[in-house]
Amino acid sequence: MTHDRIHARKPTHDIERWSIGTIERISDRDGHCVFEVQTDAGDTIELVVTTAIRELVVRRLDLDAGESPVGARVWYRKYGG
Repeated sequence: MTHDRIHARKPTHDIERWSIGTIERISDRDGHCVFEVQTDAGDTIELVVTTAIRELVVRRLDLDAGESPVGARVWYRKYGG
C-alpha cells in the first residue's frame, strides 16, 4: 500500500507541493491510520498513513497533555498529488 504524507509542522522543502488542512477525525482501518482532514476549500479528504506516522504527527502537534488533535492544522500530500 502506498501511503499519503502528513506533517505537524510546516515543511521546509518543496513547500509548493504541500497543502494545509485541519484534522477533523483520526481513526484506524485495516491496520493503518486514517486522518480525515478538511481542506482550505472546505472539502474533507482521507489520508492513510502508518500507525507510527500517526504517533509522530500527534506527538509533534503543539497540544497540551490530553488535548485532542482534532482541530489542529497540518500539512499534507495525497499520494500521487
